[in-house]
Amino acid sequence: MRKAHRLKRRFYCAKGPNNIWHLDGYDKFKPFGFCIHGAVDGFSRKVIWLEVSDTNNDPKLIAIYYLDALKRIKKTPRILRCDAGTENSVVCLLQQFFRNEATDHFAGSRSVIVGRSTSNQRIERWWGTLRQQGIQWWINFFKDLRDSGRFNELDQIHCENLKFCFMNLTQTHLDRIAQQWNVHEIRPQHNSDAHYGKPDIMYFLPETFGAFDYGTVVDKRDVTCCKDMYSVPKRKFDKFSELAYLPPSSKVEWLNNFAISLEKSYLEEKECIVIGDFNYDILKHDNCSKSWLDLMQSVNFSQLVESPTRPDLQMPVDADSALNLFLELNDLVANSYED
Repeated sequence: MRKAHRLKRRFYCAKGPNNIWHLDGYDKFKPFGFCIHGAVDGFSRKVIWLEVSDTNNDPKLIAIYYLDALKRIKKTPRILRCDAGTENSVVCLLQQFFRNEATDHFAGSRSVIVGRSTSNQRIERWWGTLRQQGIQWWINFFKDLRDSGRFNELDQIHCENLKFCFMNLTQTHLDRIAQQWNVHEIRPQHNSDAHYGKPDIMYFLPETFGAFDYGTVVDKRDVTCCKDMYSVPKRKFDKFSELAYLPPSSKVEWLNNFAISLEKSYLEEKECIVIGDFNYDILKHDNCSKSWLDLMQSVNFSQLVESPTRPDLQMPVDADSALNLFLELNDLVANSYED
């Protein structure tokens, strides 16, 4: 039938910037604990946001992406296109709230279009672009860590360490991809009436392309109020705040400085795990060992590792051995939690 020209392909075409935003989550990273979420403007194909966190299932987290975009752009789109997942429940209500007093046909509840994720054309197409722009490298990298046995996706300690080491780095990479995409030249497409050019120029200067901005101006106070009521801040992976070195000749001075750091973490209610070789022989019960134990008890710390992590004292401490020791310590900590 296609050869007989009885089937006609439907072409997508948005009227102008902020006429419709397409948002969705990208799950190819999910097996490693990294969940990417993005939104794309239907007219200009400009990336509105591109964020990575440890979940895409929290409606309040998706809401913060949306509200941060409104605060930055100072407008809400005429239509929001998403799937029927529960993670979009809050953002749909917020979109209807900001469009409640609009006078056009898409005011209020009509400002949200919910449908199958595979039919969300603009964002689904852009996920392919994201993979081509370098996210596939990260997927292969994490797969290599898993296949080589250095990362166990069923081990919570391994997963948290992976997020700590790579979450912020991945976000920086995503920011760079979005920035480069928004200023690159989109070429004309065959058999398509879609506009072409640079996404940023099409978005901010729609008059150049015979279009105009369909966005609805939002009150900054309303955005701030909604952020306080219906969103949660994006989780920060900054539990490991410092690397401390203990010189053999200055145990007392070092212990005082270390106590200040622990007290700060304790008062800020940050989760903290102390890992290292502190050269305190707690079996001798001397002043230094007693001070160390008193400090640990004052911040409610308990000992998790009770067996030697490096029984061979002659083992060379090079990079590979340090990595193996680190992974072995992860297993010991995990087993201690289970016990």
